[in-house]
Amino acid sequence: MTVYGIANCDTTQKLLKYLKQKGIEYIFHDYKLQGITEYILKNWCKQVGWETILNKRSTTWRELTLTEQKTIVTEKAAIQLMLAANSIIKRPIIEKDKKIIAVGFNEQQLNTIF
Repeated sequence: MTVYGIANCDTTQKLLKYLKQKGIEYIFHDYKLQGITEYILKNWCKQVGWETILNKRSTTWRELTLTEQKTIVTEKAAIQLMLAANSIIKRPIIEKDKKIIAVGFNEQQLNTIF
């Protein structure tokens, strides 16, 4: 199982603490440091939709001009933005066997998964 996120993100830290308390093993991929590939983003978008993966509540999104925001209306445009500014990717994302099992931190949802 791989957890994708950013190490200093509060929500990612909550998830990592949760997994540690439950004794669940994982690999952590910090996409701020390690990057993210177009292949992974396309795979995620196919599974849950680019609207779920692109974090429109993030500081990075809010820092875009309204004109820039209005250009993000397709998966292709969203992926290009996420490649250019990976802090705009929703986090954390939990993947097992290349399948997304959770996006974001929702303890109730995680309790049903684990």
